[in-house]
Amino acid sequence: MELYLDTANVAEVRRLARIYPIAGVTTNPSIIAAGKTALWEVLPQLQEAIGPQGKLFAQTMSRTAEGMVDEAKRLANFLPDIVVKIPVTAEGLAAIKQLKSEGIPTLGTAVYSASQGLLAALAGAEYVAPYVNRVDAQGGDGIQTVRELQALLELHAPQSKVLAASFKTPRQALDCLLAGCEAITLPLDVAQQMLGTPAVESAIEKFEQDWNNAFGNLNL
Repeated sequence: MELYLDTANVAEVRRLARIYPIAGVTTNPSIIAAGKTALWEVLPQLQEAIGPQGKLFAQTMSRTAEGMVDEAKRLANFLPDIVVKIPVTAEGLAAIKQLKSEGIPTLGTAVYSASQGLLAALAGAEYVAPYVNRVDAQGGDGIQTVRELQALLELHAPQSKVLAASFKTPRQALDCLLAGCEAITLPLDVAQQMLGTPAVESAIEKFEQDWNNAFGNLNL
């Protein structure tokens, strides 16, 4: 199972990489724009923060297959191990097919249906990213979409992985993992909520109080 952080906040990646067993970082144009740091400046910083074994994802901006391929090549030349995110449109599928033939790994992103995700996998995407909470916001069932996509990939494209994205709660992420997802990417707030249960701190304080009352210190 691969756990990613969905952010371009280098300081937070450095902090959480010390704590969480993260596999890398995913970004998108909105995340990069919110950080106000140029893509070509922030990507090396993120790679340094996650280490040489960490996987980094960045997205193309073009709407045409030719433009997507050109941008993907530019990204791959800049950071050879990067995974290029391609929106799963008709042009995106054409780009994924070409990039597969040229050995550039891709993630099919902006996936709102299981059939859309399957097409991306069959075209050659290494990862497929269903947008769980955004599907819910449109009146669908994000977790069910993930279940269907996971089943389809297992049957017809086992070389591809579901990398579920777009979460508002830890519960959504856990449900995706229970559905068999091999990878998820979490925004910083959801990642922190996984450890931020008030009852944990209360339990630790009780341990310390009982120990101190018995032994007069907090040392073993």
